[in-house]
Amino acid sequence: MTGSSLLLQSDLLPEALDISFKLAPAVLVIAMLGLFLTIGFVFRVADTENMWVAGRSIGNVENGMAIGANWMSAASYLGMAASIALAGFYGLVYVVGWTTGYFILLIFLAAQLRRFGKYTAPDFVGDRFNSDTARAIAAVTTFLIGFVYAIGQAKGMALVGLYIFGDYGGLIPGLDGYQVMVVAMMVVTVGYLTLSGMLGATKNQAVQYVILILAFVVGLFVVGYTNGYSTVLPQLEYGMLISELGSEFSEPFASSSYYLWVATTFSLIVGTCGLPHVLVRFYTVESERTARWSTVWGLFFICILYWSAPAFAAFGTDLYTQNVGATYGDPGMTSAASEVIVVLATQLSGLPDWFVGIVAAGGIAAAIATVAGLFIAGSSAISHDIYTNIINEDATQRQQILVGRLSIVALGALTTLAALNPASSIAALVGYAFSLAGSVLFPMFFLGMWWENANRQGALAGMTTGLTLWSIPMINEIVPNYVGGLEAPLSAGLATWMPAIGSALITLPVVFVVTIAVSMATDEPSLETKRIVRQCHSPEPMGQQETAEDVVADGGEDVATDGGRAVDDDEATEER
Repeated sequence: MTGSSLLLQSDLLPEALDISFKLAPAVLVIAMLGLFLTIGFVFRVADTENMWVAGRSIGNVENGMAIGANWMSAASYLGMAASIALAGFYGLVYVVGWTTGYFILLIFLAAQLRRFGKYTAPDFVGDRFNSDTARAIAAVTTFLIGFVYAIGQAKGMALVGLYIFGDYGGLIPGLDGYQVMVVAMMVVTVGYLTLSGMLGATKNQAVQYVILILAFVVGLFVVGYTNGYSTVLPQLEYGMLISELGSEFSEPFASSSYYLWVATTFSLIVGTCGLPHVLVRFYTVESERTARWSTVWGLFFICILYWSAPAFAAFGTDLYTQNVGATYGDPGMTSAASEVIVVLATQLSGLPDWFVGIVAAGGIAAAIATVAGLFIAGSSAISHDIYTNIINEDATQRQQILVGRLSIVALGALTTLAALNPASSIAALVGYAFSLAGSVLFPMFFLGMWWENANRQGALAGMTTGLTLWSIPMINEIVPNYVGGLEAPLSAGLATWMPAIGSALITLPVVFVVTIAVSMATDEPSLETKRIVRQCHSPEPMGQQETAEDVVADGGEDVATDGGRAVDDDEATEER
C-alpha cells in the first residue's frame, strides 16, 4: 500500500474498534448476505410491473416493514447515534426531522400519490406537468439523490465490515482495508439488486427490517443491563447518565448554532417528503387505504429504532470515556469512532464476539436495505423515465429491464468510487441528499398534487431554480475537498447562512414562489390534467391496478374535488 493509502485508512478507521477476522460474526454475515441473494433469486423479475412497483401487490404491514428498512439506513442505525454521541442534544435534529417528515407524507401525499398511480417519482412529475423536460430533470435529480445518499451507506457497510472480516488492505492493488471492504460490500449489494428488482427488494427489506431492529434493540438492552445502566427500559433509564456525560451531551445547541439546527431540521422534514425511494413505496400497494396504513406502520417501525438510538449513544459515550479516553475536548472521540458507536458500545461491554457480530450485521442489513431502495429508484429513473419515455418509446420490457440493470451497475460503480474517499460523515452525506430532494422534488409533489393550476412552465422554472440553489452550498463546502489547493468552505458566510446540510430552508421558499409566480403568469394546465388532480382527492376507492388517469380516461362524468364535491365537465369548464 502507498503512504497516501495508509494515511487515508488511519483517518477513517475508528480507534478502539477491534479490526480482525472473527469467525462467528463472519459466518453470520455471510449467511445473511446469502439469504438476501436467495430471496432476490426466488423473487427475480421478468417484467417491468414487478421490476419497478412489485406488481402493486404489497400489503400494509409488509410495506410498512419495507418502508422502515428502506428508511433506516446506515445513517439511522449508525449515523444518528454517532451524531448524538458527538453533538449530544443537538444530534436529535435527525430524530425530529425524519419522523416529522413522515407525518406530512401520511397527511398530504401517501394516498394521493397512490391514486395518481405511476411507476416512479419522475413519472409523476413528467405526467402531472405534461413535460418530458421536467421528467428528465426529475430523473437526473433522482439519480443524483441515490448517488449522494448511497455514499454514506457504502461507508457504513465498510466500517462495520472491517470489524467482522478484518483488514484486507492490498488485496486489491492500491486500496487499503477500508476501501477493499467498500468494494466487496457494494459488489454483493449490486449483484442481488440487478437480479431481484423492486419485488425481490421489497421481500428482502421486510427480512432486513426484522434483522436490523432485533439486532439494535436486543443489543441496546444487553448493553444497558450488562453495564448497570438499565434494567427494564433503557430508552427511559439512560436519563440517569445525563449528568455524567457533560454539558456537551445534555445542553441544547452547545456544539452548534440554533439557526443550523432549524435549517437542518427543516431540510430533513421536506427532504423526507421528496425522496424518490420513499415515495415509490406508495406505488407498490394495492390501494390508497393501504398506502396510508403502510405509512402508519412504517412510522411505528421506524420509531422503535429512533426511540432507542439516543440511549445507545449515551451508553456508548460513557463506555468510551471509561475505556478509551475523554469523549469531548482535545483530542476527544473521533468522527470515525462515533460512526460505529453502536458496535463499539457492544464491544466495550465485553460481550462475546458472536453477539457483537449480530449488532454489526444489523448495520449492514440497514445499509443494504436503503441502497436497494435508492438504486431501484435511480435505475427506474434512467430506464423508465429517460430511456423508455424519452429516448425509445417502443422499448420492449426486456430492453427496459436490461437498461435498468445496467443503470444499477453504473450507480453502484459511481457510489463505490466516491465512497473510497468520502468527504463527510455518514449523517452529513445523507443530509445533502435530503436538501436536494427538499429543494427540487418536494415542491413539485406538493404543488402538483394540491394546486391544480401548477403548470409545466412553473415546474420547469421551479426545478431549475432548486437545482441551481442547492448546487451553490455544495460547491462551497464539498467540492473543495476533492480539489487540491482549496479549503472548505470557500465562503464562511455562505456556509453559515446557507449550509449544505440545511440549504432547503432557503431554497424551498424560493422554489415555491418561482413555481407559483410562473404558473400564474402563463397558461393554466389542460382540463384533463385538472380532472386527474381532482380524482387524486376523491373519496371513491379504485381498483388495484387502476389510477386517477384511468378513471378520467374512462369518461367518468363526476370527478371529486379536494373537498369531495362532484364536479361535471360543464362546471369544470365554467370554473376554468
